[in-house]
Amino acid sequence: MEPASKSWSPERYRRDAGFISRLGEPVLELLAPRAGERILDLGCGDGALMEKIAARGCAVVGVDASPEMVAAARRRGLDARLARAEMLAFSREFDAAFSNAALHWMAGRPAAGRPLTVAPVLDGVFRALRPGGRFAGELGGEGNVAAVYDALAAALRRFDPAAPHPASGLYFPSAEAFRAALEDAGFAVERCELFPRPTPLPQGILAWYEVFAAEWLARIPAAARAADYAELEDRLRPRLYQPKHGWWADYVRLRFLARRPL
Repeated sequence: MEPASKSWSPERYRRDAGFISRLGEPVLELLAPRAGERILDLGCGDGALMEKIAARGCAVVGVDASPEMVAAARRRGLDARLARAEMLAFSREFDAAFSNAALHWMAGRPAAGRPLTVAPVLDGVFRALRPGGRFAGELGGEGNVAAVYDALAAALRRFDPAAPHPASGLYFPSAEAFRAALEDAGFAVERCELFPRPTPLPQGILAWYEVFAAEWLARIPAAARAADYAELEDRLRPRLYQPKHGWWADYVRLRFLARRPL
């Protein structure tokens, strides 16, 4: 059982996952964009944070692999371009690069049986930066939404015992592993830290699945979907639900700042 292709709805994302952009604002402060700088936003999505960078007087270029998200960013009047992160064609033209909640979607496998890697992405960012240019970002780290994906894996395996784990294609590295990846790409790492960030889900856990794992949910037979959705909630309720505060997700984030040496 393989998932259907990943697709993004800007409207659903804004409604049910708008917290992702809001929680990414501290990464903007780490980036510290300055007026007149040219900045690359890697995985720009609908342009919510890209817009904030532009408001500081920067010339910002966003790239994303989702045509729907690129179109949404362009509707904001932003320079968003459809491109795959592992195939960046820029060369020494940016003062800084920024990425929020996107790198963990960008990993690939160099060969069957090999571990996931974002090396081509990091190499492309390194080439895109001018000497001295900085790269600030945040991605899912080791243990990110583990309970959420484990519950989904259990639901899927009721229908296909050999189904892969739904997080098996996502890159959630340890701080040590990501630091090494940045250094292998040539970066000097100034900050790389892993931290838990339990995150409220105002729209509930099922809305989270509909945004981030809809291609896996679609593999549950339609006749069983209502019962399985209820089972997902029941499985997660003891850990991720509080009567006074509602649902939350077990996010673990990895925040970093690196620089291309002079």
